[in-house]
Amino acid sequence: MLSRTADHLFWMARYIERAENTARILDVAHRTAMLPDEDEGAVARLWFAPLNICGSAEGYEKKYGLVEAGNVTRYIALDPDNPSSIYSSLMQARESARAVRGAITTEMWEIINSMWLDLKRMLPSLDQANLDGFFDWVKERSHLFRGVTLGTILKDDALYFIRLGTFLERADNTARILDVKYHILLPSVADVGGAADYYQWGALLNSVSAQEAYRKIYRDSITPMRVAELLILRADMPRSLHACLNEVDSTLEVINGSTGREARRLAGELHAALHFTRIEDVFAHGLHEYLTDFLARTHQLSNEIHDAYLSLKDDKIPGGIRPDRFQLQLQSTSP
Repeated sequence: MLSRTADHLFWMARYIERAENTARILDVAHRTAMLPDEDEGAVARLWFAPLNICGSAEGYEKKYGLVEAGNVTRYIALDPDNPSSIYSSLMQARESARAVRGAITTEMWEIINSMWLDLKRMLPSLDQANLDGFFDWVKERSHLFRGVTLGTILKDDALYFIRLGTFLERADNTARILDVKYHILLPSVADVGGAADYYQWGALLNSVSAQEAYRKIYRDSITPMRVAELLILRADMPRSLHACLNEVDSTLEVINGSTGREARRLAGELHAALHFTRIEDVFAHGLHEYLTDFLARTHQLSNEIHDAYLSLKDDKIPGGIRPDRFQLQLQSTSP
């Protein structure tokens, strides 16, 4: 497969997954904001968190300054000037799909194209009052695209690069959500174990559709260590870091070619570490430090995948690597 084609497939999948993850983050922020007894500082931290997770804090500050719910929502969901917004993600996914129209099925193209056209039709009527329905729509269309992809495309290199993009993006998102919750939302020791703490960890589980899985596995009250174990180490949890790296590792093993040896080595190391690590070891090391290290290593893995499969030596892809949210440190922890 041509590197250019693989690149577009990889990023098509990442942008679809990114749009869904962004919708999940904003949906939970909206629901959490409706909880009672939130002081002004807590509300500001609540709405600053999505900006941090999406890597959009700097751009937002330049455009709006103070953190305000309506502005944050519009900037992350609908602003075409924000490269990480839902709007921009769906636009980029469609552009990538159009560039490789012959490498995807008709059904896949129809889903992506209709998502973009429907979004443009919805834009004039979207406001704070009906955004919950919009977030559900984004999630449902992303699920539909994944189902159509698995049900219609050949199990060849095209599918493999789609899977790589999906699961690298998902792992990145899960790590960021968990880190932001632990590192930013509850800076006061007095909050730990309180009602706000309980609701925030519950909101985190909802953001990755893990509330029911948590209840089924642990059958107990929500605790930070168990939430972290579920989202980091449980291989049977679809959005956990372990599950995502399992998919990345196994996918790299079946991609044709001998140029990706270093990428396969890095993926194997990450997968093995997640398989054998205990949650007690993670907390002993420090959850924030562990997740920061994980993001750095997945960034390195993404670069190796790009160098091995997605870059053209003699004919560079215009713009190089597309804008991404890989960062080694979270931005400022105060709005």
